[in-house]
Amino acid sequence: MRTLGNPNSASNPAKGGFSMLRISGPGMMVFVIAFVVAVIFAANQNDVVGWVVAIIAAFWLALAAFVVFSIQKAAKKATAKLNEAQNAFNAATGRAPSSGSADHGGTRLVQSRSEADEVRDLKLDHSFKIVQVQVRVVDQERAKGDAADQDTIRRALETIEITATNARDMIKSSGGADEPVSGTIID
Repeated sequence: MRTLGNPNSASNPAKGGFSMLRISGPGMMVFVIAFVVAVIFAANQNDVVGWVVAIIAAFWLALAAFVVFSIQKAAKKATAKLNEAQNAFNAATGRAPSSGSADHGGTRLVQSRSEADEVRDLKLDHSFKIVQVQVRVVDQERAKGDAADQDTIRRALETIEITATNARDMIKSSGGADEPVSGTIID
């Protein structure tokens, strides 16, 4: 899918983003340094208390690593679920899928489809069906070769032109101005 309209109007995710590694780095370094210092002192002193301190420092280092990696994993899962929910919501409302990060802050107002929108969509569908039928008429006449009725082909092409013009008039921007149409094209 690709989005039509102004690409700057969509909310773009922050470039830096939230990095658990940035936050956990200094804290983890404190535990690593405490562990290394405890092991060095324990090895130099060669006493039981030094080794107990080294074991306690290793326990705290392992616990800190477990907490940091668990939080990172949970944050990734939560982000994936949030993006999945956002994409499902966007698909239900006819919007493009989100680009990978959650919308930060607030509630977004979603305009509900009015009865006029439904009628317009029905008219557009009918217009497209008319164009398809007229294309089939032109193809059938062209298949006849020299025996083709040129008047039928001309009328079919004229009908396609009129129908396309009417359909384009129905697609005008909601603001009423002659602005380009914005929306989503589903490939």
